[in-house]
Amino acid sequence: MATSNNAALFDFLLRLGDDQLVLGQRLAEWCGHGPILEEDIALANISLDLFGHAQAVLNLAGEMEGQGRDADKLAYFREAIEFKNCLLVEQPRGDFAYTIARQIVFSLRAYLLWDELTKSSNETLAGIAGKAKKESRYHVTHASEWVLRLGDGTADSHARLQNALDEVWRFTKDLFATDAIEQQLADQKIIPNLGGLYGKWLTMLQELITKATLRMPDPGMFMQLGGRTGKHTEHLGHMLSELQILPRSYPDARW
Repeated sequence: MATSNNAALFDFLLRLGDDQLVLGQRLAEWCGHGPILEEDIALANISLDLFGHAQAVLNLAGEMEGQGRDADKLAYFREAIEFKNCLLVEQPRGDFAYTIARQIVFSLRAYLLWDELTKSSNETLAGIAGKAKKESRYHVTHASEWVLRLGDGTADSHARLQNALDEVWRFTKDLFATDAIEQQLADQKIIPNLGGLYGKWLTMLQELITKATLRMPDPGMFMQLGGRTGKHTEHLGHMLSELQILPRSYPDARW
């Protein structure tokens, strides 16, 4: 049973860590390109937070796997099909409105998830979640302020953010889709029931969107799934080629 539990937790930790890693890389693409200097720094700092979460989670995943792979090995020496991140985070950077729309959708869910994971029966995971929860709270605040500023701003900023919300919406179900692996871990109180987070997430998001004078996207929209099982868009492979080129070119390098 222990081996089965470790394998299930390893898979979940890849999903969790890969989300942080891939979105961290996407936000890092804003470095030097932010709309204002303060925002350039803010997005870079959020990116660093996400990389920190990814490192902690993937190191724990390596321990669960027991094959001698640490966070660096898991981040830099897997192929795209082996990544378990949700499809939302791998989409191209887009304009600033798209980044904010994706960020609020992801950060709200991340905050709720980290909050629940602080109660995990796995003490190491609970400890990681405690730190990540504090940082995710800031990520939610940052994104929320921009949603209000853009949504209730000019006609152009309103339209851009509304279009961005409509674009990212088809990837939101991937954040909450569950399977037998996650159900097994939820039954053992290692992780929460992810489907149970959806209602809280949707309520918080609806309140913010309404306050920003925006409308919720069409609830009947087609939802695209697959990231958790390694079925990704072409964008992930292109992104990984940049992320992984240095360690793959110099695999024995030491810093």
